[in-house]
Amino acid sequence: MLVFYDEKLALLSVPKTGTSAYQEALQTRADLAITDPPELKHAPLYRYNRWIRPMFERVCGVELEVAAVMREPISWLGSWYRFRQRPFMDGKPNSTKGISFDDFVRDYCKGQQPGHANVGSQAKFLETQKNGCHVTHLFRYEDQPRIQAFLEERLEVKLALQRRNASPVMELTLSPEITELYRRKKADEFALYESIS
Repeated sequence: MLVFYDEKLALLSVPKTGTSAYQEALQTRADLAITDPPELKHAPLYRYNRWIRPMFERVCGVELEVAAVMREPISWLGSWYRFRQRPFMDGKPNSTKGISFDDFVRDYCKGQQPGHANVGSQAKFLETQKNGCHVTHLFRYEDQPRIQAFLEERLEVKLALQRRNASPVMELTLSPEITELYRRKKADEFALYESIS
């Protein structure tokens, strides 16, 4: 998570949406850069609302706008699946080695997800809070030029991004049956993504 006080902007770091590259490029420009541990670096909106927002509101009298990136839901799960295929994950409960992508997504759709499919939810991460705290600027991961243009204009910087924390490259396909299951069981993920203009 990055906070830019003068520009009144907080940038959330949704896992598997390429925000590590933005974080690395902008952390020295930010007034507050939370880069570790992952539980704080990737703090969802509800944690931002509980801890960061009140700090700036009460101490500085400032309400920050919130920016975030969301990835197309199937692509997002694909990135998690590939990320957990890395050799150092072998033998760990989170590893997806020996599990098909269809099975991974099917397991993600279960009420009680096994360790390898327990990757959270973008919709929950970005969910508007009861007090009205919400993501002001939501971008599609697939529209990198728009994200970059917004940040460059808002922060008056020129970004030179490096690829960071990327999942291994591999061809993935999801069967129509599992695609339909995912869309039905996790409709909120698709609805939020499709609402981004």
